[in-house]
Amino acid sequence: MNILLTGANGYIGMRLLPQLLDLKHQVICAVRDAERLSVDTEIKKRIKIIEIDFLKEVKPNILPNNIDAAYFLIHSMNSSAKDFDEKEAITANNFNTYLKDTNVKQVIYLSGIVNNNTLSKHLSSRKNVEQILYKGSFNLTVLRAGIIVGSGSSSFEIIRDLCEKLPVMITPKWVNTKTQPIAIRDIINFLTGVLENEKTYNDSFDIAGPDILTYKEMLHQYAKVRGFKNWIYTVPVMTPKLSSYWLYFVTSTSYRLAVNLVDSMKIEVVASENRLEKILGFKTYSYTEAIDLAFKKIEQNLVVSSWKDSMVSGRFTKDLEKYIQVPKYGILKDEKKLKVDNPEMVLEKIWKIGGDTGWYYGNWLWKIRGLLDKFFGGVGLRRGRTHPDKIFAGDALDFWRVLLADKKGKRLLLFAEMKLPGEAWLEFKIDEDNILHQTATFRPRGLKGRLYWYSIVPFHYFIFSGMIRNIAKCKN
Repeated sequence: MNILLTGANGYIGMRLLPQLLDLKHQVICAVRDAERLSVDTEIKKRIKIIEIDFLKEVKPNILPNNIDAAYFLIHSMNSSAKDFDEKEAITANNFNTYLKDTNVKQVIYLSGIVNNNTLSKHLSSRKNVEQILYKGSFNLTVLRAGIIVGSGSSSFEIIRDLCEKLPVMITPKWVNTKTQPIAIRDIINFLTGVLENEKTYNDSFDIAGPDILTYKEMLHQYAKVRGFKNWIYTVPVMTPKLSSYWLYFVTSTSYRLAVNLVDSMKIEVVASENRLEKILGFKTYSYTEAIDLAFKKIEQNLVVSSWKDSMVSGRFTKDLEKYIQVPKYGILKDEKKLKVDNPEMVLEKIWKIGGDTGWYYGNWLWKIRGLLDKFFGGVGLRRGRTHPDKIFAGDALDFWRVLLADKKGKRLLLFAEMKLPGEAWLEFKIDEDNILHQTATFRPRGLKGRLYWYSIVPFHYFIFSGMIRNIAKCKN
């Protein structure tokens, strides 16, 4: 089958793509920026990539006519606390227009459980998108899921942050809200299972795991699986805004996502009968089994995708490609270079930078900078990195964003997403003479930007000098 996969670079899309290829389907990935599709070269050879921004005016003749099925995995929840619902409606309408001139028979949409009489803005938007898609010229299958538990999912990473960092928690009262989590593996099984299944055409299905739990119970059960105990006390006085700040400072979530999550967490999300489980004939994983599966992936360094690599986890939402040309004028620069004896080993060290590996010198200073960034509303260091030794353009790397990761050309270019009075780049490159170049470039914004740069020059001298020396150190 020829399958259109939208949201191919998202958390779900990255998990679904290899499964569709294993099932011998021809996959067309629709992404805003082809350079940001974080898959290896072998997978790129097996797929077709088309650049489409579903928020912009529809362009004719972009999609091939012979599409058999399509996955709608686009959402804008993280992009804004105010107008994401409007953006999702525009996206759905444009999606319908694009598919009108194709031969598509089925569209599969991953939505949220909407059984409560009162819905959050997020769930109301999902329901509205569902209604828009039903107007399309195709058979629609809607899968309504609860919160997703898997390595790299926003829900799992937030629970992990809370439990691992706070053995004693003072929490908002929404931790007593009931929800019905589902394992990411079950999500992928359902998404592939309904493909071409006519019994699922023009119907909506709730999908969830077997456990109905409060968020408090989920936190306790996580701690039990991990082998420790935690204490949780609720207070009635924490407002939604305070709750959002609480999530933002304690976890790696962005503030925009925290606001929308708190809005959703006040609403009970419990599935109706899982009819699809009977149609497809398989059982879902329990919550504790989902946690075990997640940690097996983490321990084996097999995390395929993470919500943190989404553009909206950081400072910018689009157009990062315009920053790939490092400016030459109106800038301040710190450039260091060293001859290296083993360029391949040095390159491996560069590709492991950040996350658990750290920055090779003065890690405690990097951590302080991350804490200050978080305090002033930035992303901080908590995002880490998804893979311990793989980097793709568009990935989050602590408080940096990867602009270019060219291992063959021996060049890594990062762009700062921390709060700054200007714009900053950090580049590592090994030239033909085996000279390692480490260049920090800063384009200041007015006098404030220049004062900032000169105030940290002493720190740069020690940090950047120590960093390049330790990166260049390799035993043959």
